[in-house]
Amino acid sequence: MKYNNPLRLLTLGLAFAFLVSCSDDDEQYVPIPPAVVTSPVVMDLTQVPYTNLSEYKFFDGDMKEQKPAYGVIPYQPASQLFTDYAEKKRFIWLPKNTKATYDADGKVLELPVGAALIKTFYYNRVQPSNTTKIIETRVMIRKESGWIFAEYVWNDAQTEATLSPGGNNVPLTWIDANDVTKSANYHIPSAAECFTCHNINEVNVPIGIKPQNLNWNYAYTSGTQNQLQKLIDFGYLEDTLPENIVSTVDFNDTSKPLELRARSYFDANCAHCHQDGGHAENYAMRFPFSQTENRTNMGVCVSHTHYVPGFAGRLVTPGDIDRSMVYYRLTTDEVNLMMPYLGRTILHDEAVALVAEWINSVTDCP
Repeated sequence: MKYNNPLRLLTLGLAFAFLVSCSDDDEQYVPIPPAVVTSPVVMDLTQVPYTNLSEYKFFDGDMKEQKPAYGVIPYQPASQLFTDYAEKKRFIWLPKNTKATYDADGKVLELPVGAALIKTFYYNRVQPSNTTKIIETRVMIRKESGWIFAEYVWNDAQTEATLSPGGNNVPLTWIDANDVTKSANYHIPSAAECFTCHNINEVNVPIGIKPQNLNWNYAYTSGTQNQLQKLIDFGYLEDTLPENIVSTVDFNDTSKPLELRARSYFDANCAHCHQDGGHAENYAMRFPFSQTENRTNMGVCVSHTHYVPGFAGRLVTPGDIDRSMVYYRLTTDEVNLMMPYLGRTILHDEAVALVAEWINSVTDCP
């Protein structure tokens, strides 16, 4: 898929200037080579994280419009993490002359030192003004010593976001795409809470930027294109991908098989903790997409370890949501029992319906 190339446009402009400025004599003209287009992003690893989000120059124009600067590439996983229905914009930026590399379908791309992952959380139709409100932008930066977190909280004027320790709440009410009014006490995480999810064997890691999650078409301003191919074409990813990538799907896409949707939901919302080396590695479930073809890893017919008065059942009891601890934890509002552990203060209706449908479809033990 072709996309707008600033270098090509600059070259055409110089060619035009040459045509209109030539004199009638036979004097040979030596054209000036076009300047190499570079990203305006400022990433001084000795100074980051900056005090203000604007200092990175990730965005062109009015920052609240979230129009990425040259070299800042948007991306979106097939299935997304639920965060009280917040909308999200995600971007990746790499330093000049560096590339990411492929490790495995279910492992995050290996990004070079100096790379940045940017994730903005916002709501549309926020009341009473019925406008868009950006809450926070999270930036992960790859330093020589590893990944660091930088949490930026937006001001009410939506003109700037300032480095913050996080850990505070933002109450808000909005009208969703179905014209239903919803409210949440949105929680901005602290650095320690970020580490809870972005932690494998006590090391900070990204989560969503895995080949299995990006192997689908995204509507860029330059046209729709496979996201992995976009990164390759732009020079951000080594062209060493396997011919086939076993990929997740959008769990909201009812045209996809039910079990595949359930596995994709669990991978996006649970696998970062429920995996070897993760925060919840001591629990029975293993939710990475590559491991859930085995239903035992999703808790089917596995005994639960949390005592809940009056509850009798297993993690997943085939065909019975009322005796399935996984379903209970998705629907409870008890702080010590609700799942996902972070990012949810209200019910995720679509996930509840999906998991209920999946549990009811399970007829026997593995």
